[in-house]
This record gives sequence, C-alpha cells and structure tokens, in this order.
Amino acid sequence: MSATIFTRIIDGEIPGRFVWKDETCAAFLDVAPLQPGHVLVVPIREVDRWTDADPETVAHVMGVAHTIGKAQVEAFGAARAGLMVAGYEVPHLHVHVWPSNSLRDFDLDQKDQNPDQGELDEAAEKIRAALRDAGHGEHVPQA
Repeated sequence: MSATIFTRIIDGEIPGRFVWKDETCAAFLDVAPLQPGHVLVVPIREVDRWTDADPETVAHVMGVAHTIGKAQVEAFGAARAGLMVAGYEVPHLHVHVWPSNSLRDFDLDQKDQNPDQGELDEAAEKIRAALRDAGHGEHVPQA
C-alpha cells in the first residue's frame, strides 16, 4: 500500500502550510478551504477511519483540533470553530477545523477549489501567531 497524500505532506514530499506538529499529529491548511484558515489535523501514523484509531490517538488529535479551533476564533474573529470528521476524501484520519460564522460554513460542496495562495499563506501565519500567543510555540513550525 502506498502512502496517503497526507503522509506525503507530513514527510515533506509534498509542500504543506503547517500550523502544528508534534510526535503524534500534524496540522496544515486545507488546499481547498471552506473558509480562510481551514486546517486538517492528521495523525502521523496512517489509519483510515477514526473509529479504527486507538483512543489515545483520537483524544490527542481532538485535543489539538480544540487548541487550533480556539486559535482560529481568536485570529479570524469567528463566532465559532467548525469541526468535522468525514474521512471520505483521503483514507487517512483527518479532522477538519475552520473559523465559522454560520451553519452554511459546514457545506463541503462550498470548498474553494482555487484559493489565492497568498491568502493561504496569510491565514497560516495568523493561526501560527495565535497559537504562539496562546503558549503553544513548541509545536508551531516556522513558515
């Protein structure tokens, strides 16, 4: 079985805009965001369905998603942080987390398939700065 696209991003084979990395998971911007600042939180170890992951990995990924969601609300002035585990796009557990201001923000058919690359860079830096400001700098990679 070949590596998933997420493993290839984590391993540096494909570029990614990382906002978090630790020994268990990584988080990087979605290349087709629902909203500016849309992040995917992904375990380092490949596992397809979230229900197949061990409870510790699920708890860690969700904890990181929670931390990133708080940073997104702060960085983007959003009403809430959206969270979704769908898993149909790539066979590698991933949690979608994004700044949200309405329930309409949860429609995956509304993803921006051609986002401005400069805006993606800016969104990543806003999240990194908010995470650093919240005391998580040890897990926030440089751009």
